[in-house]
This record gives sequence, C-alpha cells and structure tokens, in this order.
Amino acid sequence: MFPTPIEKTSRSWQISYQIILPIVLIIWLLPLIAVAMFSIKPDSDFANGNYWGLPSSFEFFSNYGKVFFESNMPRYLLNSVFITIPTVIGAVALSAMAGFALGVYKFKGNLLIFFMFIAGNFVPFQILMVPVRDLTISMGLYDTVQGLVLFHIAFQTGFCTLFMRNFIKALPFPLIEAARVEGVAEWRIFLYVVLPLMKPALAALAVLIFTFIWNDYFWAVVLTQGPNAQPVTAGITEFNSQYRAAYHLMSAGSIVAALPPVAMFFLMQKHFIAGLTLGAVK
Repeated sequence: MFPTPIEKTSRSWQISYQIILPIVLIIWLLPLIAVAMFSIKPDSDFANGNYWGLPSSFEFFSNYGKVFFESNMPRYLLNSVFITIPTVIGAVALSAMAGFALGVYKFKGNLLIFFMFIAGNFVPFQILMVPVRDLTISMGLYDTVQGLVLFHIAFQTGFCTLFMRNFIKALPFPLIEAARVEGVAEWRIFLYVVLPLMKPALAALAVLIFTFIWNDYFWAVVLTQGPNAQPVTAGITEFNSQYRAAYHLMSAGSIVAALPPVAMFFLMQKHFIAGLTLGAVK
C-alpha cells in the first residue's frame, strides 16, 4: 500500500533517484530562477531576447533601488502587512474558539454547523466575485484595508475551523473532564488547558494562512484599486504601462514580494512541521 523507502530499494534505483532528483528540482525552480535573473538585468536584455544568458550589465542596485525608492512598492508592502497580520490573528483566534466549541461540546446541530464550515471550503471563489464586490461597495469597505481584512477573515475561518476542530477532537478528553471536576470555568479550560496543547496547530495554521493571504492576487484586484489599499501582489502591476511592461522591475518586485512568506516559513519551520505531524505516530 505504501511506497518502499528509498533506502530499501536496489542500488541502481538509488543512484537513479540521486541523479533524477536534482534535475527535477532544477526544472521546478526554473521560473523562479528566470525571475531572479531578470531582476538583475537591464531592460534592454528582454528586448534583445537575452532570456537565459548572462546579464549584459549588472543592474541589481539600479533595479531594486527603483523598486524601493521610485515606486509605491514600500506602500504596497505595508498594505500587505496591515492586511495579513490582522487576518492571521483574527482567523486563528475565531477558529480556535469555534473549533473548541465544535470539538468539545455535544449539542443539537453540531454536525450541521461543522458541515457548513466544510461546505464553505468547496465554494469556488470566482462565482462570489460580483456579490462580494457589491457588498463591500454598499458597506463602504471597497478599496480599504479593513474591507480586505474582514473578507479574508470570513473566508479563511471555515478552513481554519475544520483544521482546529479535528485537532481538538484528537486531544485527551479526560484532561477537560478533570478540570471540570475541579470546578474550573469553561473559558479557563479553553485558555489554560486546551490552548497550550494547541500551540503546534496554531503555529502551523498561522504559517498557512499567512502564506495564503500574502500571496492572494485575485481578491486584491477585485476589492481594491490603487496604492491606498492594494497589497504587494496587485501592486506589482504598477510596473505595466499601456504599451510596454518593465519586466526587470516586475521581476525585482516579485522577488521582494516573495521574501516575507519564505522567511515566515523558515522561521516557523519547526513548529509548522510539528503541527502537521502531531499525532501521526502513536
């Protein structure tokens, strides 16, 4: 049923694996390598068809200097921070409480509410584009950071609750029963008994949601316009003009936009892996 570990295969297959793996990895990284190369090339290299060759001149400081000091990129980055951080905090906090309620308490309609959270994850976001946009306009939240934050919290809470509820369901229930016997209030049980046990799940979920929201492009374009509220993913299009696109600056901006989620993953890698694999081995 399960694949054979590479250590237990034949020597010839192990050698083939060691040769094929770097090749596949390089092919997978080719788009990122191309973007990184273009970010240090002059604009003329693209016009001359120099896609994969060495740069005709090294323009690292020039390109990245224009991105940071001659464009609205710092504002877009700041917007992304103001959108992503509150969304992560709000979605994780709400889902932790909802997951606790659905995982611990038995009441009529528990499964129905849980299935509603699950069903929300299967709704294609594209079909909600027009009603969500009209709703934000009618509420005065169109082209605002607050509108994007509220929207993302609402849409991410379903997945987060599914994640949290299943994690809490796997916790040892006798701990909660023992706390109740001691007369501990329910909110104290959540804060001082359940929440400390959820730290790996909270960290893993925070990394996932941070990545989802920071890299979002679709809703950033639908619900915002201009540098007042647009995040960095949509702001990169500022380097497009009517008749030409500054691909070298777009590449530099893309590299800058990709750094925060990558840094977030490496900083939280230990907790992220622990959260995803907790309970996998008994």
